[in-house]
Amino acid sequence: MCALVVTGTGLTGCSSEDPDAGTNGVGKLTAAQIQTKTKQAAEAAKTVRLSGTVVTNGTTYTLDMSLKDDGGTGSVTSKDSTFRLLRVGEHLYLKADADFWSHQDGSGGASSTDTDTDTDVADKLSGMYVKVPTDDPTYKRFSGFTDKDVLLDGLLTLQGTLATDGYHEQSGVRTFRITGGDGSGGSLDVSLEGTAYPLLLVRAGNAGTLRLTDWGKDFALTEPTKKETVDYGQQLPSS
Repeated sequence: MCALVVTGTGLTGCSSEDPDAGTNGVGKLTAAQIQTKTKQAAEAAKTVRLSGTVVTNGTTYTLDMSLKDDGGTGSVTSKDSTFRLLRVGEHLYLKADADFWSHQDGSGGASSTDTDTDTDVADKLSGMYVKVPTDDPTYKRFSGFTDKDVLLDGLLTLQGTLATDGYHEQSGVRTFRITGGDGSGGSLDVSLEGTAYPLLLVRAGNAGTLRLTDWGKDFALTEPTKKETVDYGQQLPSS
């Protein structure tokens, strides 16, 4: 005996297709079970690539970061500035052009001498990997973008009451979606193929959308050479 298929235009006939056939079975779980399962999968993965937008403290960042357990690398765009981040172990490097470094976050007027000094500093840092001191505010502000565990732990928890939102597809991969707070708490598409990795995250409160790809695909993560590096040696210009 076949089952009637209900679509947006009504009954279309009989179908014996099982939406869970050939999947990893995520679609049969509760929303809470799916969230737990996908978090476990993300934690166990060696690497991941995050691309998309994140809104934090009123600032929108566009990310394209490749992450692994001991660091990460990629680009971050904020307003009119684009810069690269590289972290290997505890060593964090920031690479940007002179325009990025010349936009100081200061108050009050600047003398011509100050302006000349700022320009010299910006030119010195432009296009180089600048090693960020661990006690510098820049380190605290941006190192999280290179920390796989910290970033995923903060992103993969939906807000509000969890619910399921059916079968979907992302970039040709079948997914199952869960939501928080009837959608207002964000949504997460989880792969139905292979490991139950999270593939698309829509954050609560219009706080950004992220694609999570390249799970388990290794990539090189090496410190820049001395010729590519500037060790500023003190608190960086606040940009």
